Amino acid sequence: MPAPVIYYIRHGETAWNAAGRFQGTQDIPLNDLGRTQAVTAGGILADLIARHGHEASALPYVASPLGRARMTMELVRGALQLPHHDYALDDRLREIAFGQWEGLTLPEMERHDAATFASRLADKWGVAAPSGESYASVTLRMREWVDSLQGDTVTVAHGGTMRALMVALGIATPLEASDIPIGQGVVYVFSEGKLTKHG
Repeated sequence: MPAPVIYYIRHGETAWNAAGRFQGTQDIPLNDLGRTQAVTAGGILADLIARHGHEASALPYVASPLGRARMTMELVRGALQLPHHDYALDDRLREIAFGQWEGLTLPEMERHDAATFASRLADKWGVAAPSGESYASVTLRMREWVDSLQGDTVTVAHGGTMRALMVALGIATPLEASDIPIGQGVVYVFSEGKLTKHG
């Protein structure tokens, strides 16, 4: 059986995104731009699904349990003219935990713990924030999530989990994935060992 196609949407923008603050597990709501981005992504997804010969209502939909991902999913489903709340949650899709650095900007992280900051700069994939988790550990849960899929799937999650998914699927190396910007208001398609961006 071919690997499932994954239609991947990062949640829309939040005030912390706009300010350069790392959210991690904090439940920060979408801002106005974020809500617009979610609706835009829904329109792009509708076109992709139709081109790929799917019925939107027949696909499974799954989101991170964090509120910004759930709201994005509900706006996406609204754009597809589907019931807003008829989707699953999977805790494996939650954002990478930044521990004591959640809510901080990069300069504030460095002031908080310069030694860990320097170590993480040298190995962004393997070194975790204080009391947080590493991208390497997030990659393991994303691999487990992919292995649980039964078919083509629409998911809404986060920038960090997408980087981990790219590595889990062999699309990027940890070094490449750690610095790739992940867009909002677009749809990424993982298919046949490749990644395409649609916006």
